[in-house]
Amino acid sequence: MTDEIWKRAEIESPCVKVCVVHPEAKICIGCYRSIAEIGGWSRMSPDERRHLMAELPSRAATLTKRRGGRMGRDLGRGAI
Repeated sequence: MTDEIWKRAEIESPCVKVCVVHPEAKICIGCYRSIAEIGGWSRMSPDERRHLMAELPSRAATLTKRRGGRMGRDLGRGAI
């Protein structure tokens, strides 16, 4: 028996296992895909996936940083 039986072609993915959806932009802050894109990823052709992956880095600039902790609470009250 050889290991060839157990080898398979994995689907190329931009996932970095930081799966958190940005509340305003509605895209994952880890890979920058929308929920619909993530859900349909396995049904896309390799060319469609490569085209989308080339576009993803430009989405990073569209995300606003959320402030948490004390800074987030203070900014909500108008104090800095």
